[in-house]
Order: sequence, then structure tokens, then C-alpha cells
Amino acid sequence: MQPSYTPQGATSRPPTLGGLSMLVGFVLIGGVISTLILFVLLAVVNGMSLAEAQAYLTTLATQPANSPGSWYELMTLQAVNHLGTFLLPSLAYWYLIERRTWSEFNNRSIWQVAGVGFVSVIVIVFMPFDGLIIDWNQNLHLPETLAPVEQWIRDKEKGLEGITKYLTTFRTPGQLIMALLVIAIIPAIGEETLFRGVLQRNLSYWTGNVHVGIWLAAALFSAIHVQFLGFFPRMLLGALFGYLYLWSGNLWIPILAHFVNNGFTVLMVYLHQQKVTSMNIEDTETVPLAGALVSGALTLVLLYYFKKSNDGQAAASRAS
Repeated sequence: MQPSYTPQGATSRPPTLGGLSMLVGFVLIGGVISTLILFVLLAVVNGMSLAEAQAYLTTLATQPANSPGSWYELMTLQAVNHLGTFLLPSLAYWYLIERRTWSEFNNRSIWQVAGVGFVSVIVIVFMPFDGLIIDWNQNLHLPETLAPVEQWIRDKEKGLEGITKYLTTFRTPGQLIMALLVIAIIPAIGEETLFRGVLQRNLSYWTGNVHVGIWLAAALFSAIHVQFLGFFPRMLLGALFGYLYLWSGNLWIPILAHFVNNGFTVLMVYLHQQKVTSMNIEDTETVPLAGALVSGALTLVLLYYFKKSNDGQAAASRAS
């Protein structure tokens, strides 16, 4: 008999394997509906037909700098797409199919979690080590027989560089605030709800092993971003969020960690662009090996402390 799973214990209503296909269906339908909403928004705002809106969106994605005001348009569209693809389908599945509520993502209140203040420190300390993995992943080459596949991957990611650079160029405080909302807050809530709240829990139950569940969810979390040259560092990041969820017993902890990771990066990019700091957080090649290894070791120490603190907190709660 498989053990049921919550971040720290059991649930009386285990997920079914059939639910996985329904979850995938919810996500696909959400993606289609959000895309249609994008076309309708563009059509209404710009007085276009749906076909013209589709062509305009393609132009925005390929030549954003040629369209005045396209930065805010693209950010708004990205927010709508993310909500429709991640958060809303996850909640629809959770409430309608599994018949659960938000509180059932947590078996411990946020006030019962020990070391909440350490979460931000753990994420920031982890960044240099993750930067080392990013650099390694980008220089990873497939076997010669798969050279065409590798070339396709690199061409695809190079094609995305332009719009990524455009969207991460912040000229005003208003753009910084918008970027924090769209790049940090919305993804933190939506992606953690889907990958940690729903998938990690269910995969842990189906496999009978919480560690397998964490790493499978982390791999899916990385794969869905379709950025193969960053697959391994993003998977490690997903696993980090997964263990924070496992040991804390509260979904707001990985949401906080995800927000700190994305928000800190956005803030540092903005400060670098405003010449407030000379450190370029996007330049992973400047991370010294020794510093990255210290970062990895210190991250493990902090995670161990976080786990032990919450194990003790859980034991104290059961005893009281």
C-alpha cells in the first residue's frame, strides 16, 4: 500500500492517477483560453480583428522595440498567459477535481514554521553555486550524432535572447514594479501552486517516495520552461523549493523562495542598469569556482539548519 503524502504527513484523500490526465487537460485548456484572451485584449485595445491581433502579437514577440509601448503590452500579456496556464488551472483542478481547499496545501500554519527569515538567505546564498551550474549547462554538448538537435536548441534559445533582453531592460521605477509583479510575484504563486502544491504532492504519493516526487516535479518545472541550456540549474532550483516545502509544511515557503529568487535578480539587474552597482548578476562567467563551491556548501548547512529547526518545531507541536 502506498503511503499518502502531505509536506509532513498524511492526507485522508489521496490523489488518483486519473487525476494526472485531468490536470494536464486543465493546463492545456488554460493555455488555449489565455492565448485567446491575449488576442481579444490586443484586438480591443488596438481596434484590430483577431487575425490582425495574432499578426501583431507575432511582431511584438520578434521585433518588440519597433512597437511603441510594447514593453508594457508584452508584460501584461505575459501576466495573463501565466495566470491562465499555471495558477488558474491548478486551482481549478485542486478545488473541482480533488475537492480540496487552499488550506489543504498546508499542514502547518506559516506562524508554526521555524526559520522563515532564513528562506531568503538560503535562496540568495544558493545563487553563486547555481550560477556555476548555469555556466556548465550552457557549455554542455550533446554527442556528435545529436549535433543537429543541439544546433536547433541553441538556435531556438538564441532567438529568444532579443525579447528576453528587451523585457529585462528597466528604464523607470514603474517598469521595475511591473517587472516584480510579472516576473516575481505571479510566477512564484502560480508555478509553486502547480509544481509543488499539486504535482510534488501527487508524484510523491504515486511513487511512494517524497524525494522521487520532489525531483520529478523539479524536472517537470524545468522542462516546461523549454530552455534546455538552463535545464539543470532550474531543476536544482525546483528541488530546493521542493525541500523547503517538504520541511516547512507550508506552500507559502516555496512561494516566498521563488519570489526572492526572481525578485532579487530583477532588482539587481535594475540596479546594474542604473549604475548603482557594478555587479552584473546575469554574468555567470564571473562567478569564481571557489566562491561557487562555498556557496553550495553553505546552502547545504543552511538547509540542514532549516530542516532540523522544523523537525523540532513539528515534534514540539505534536507533544503539546
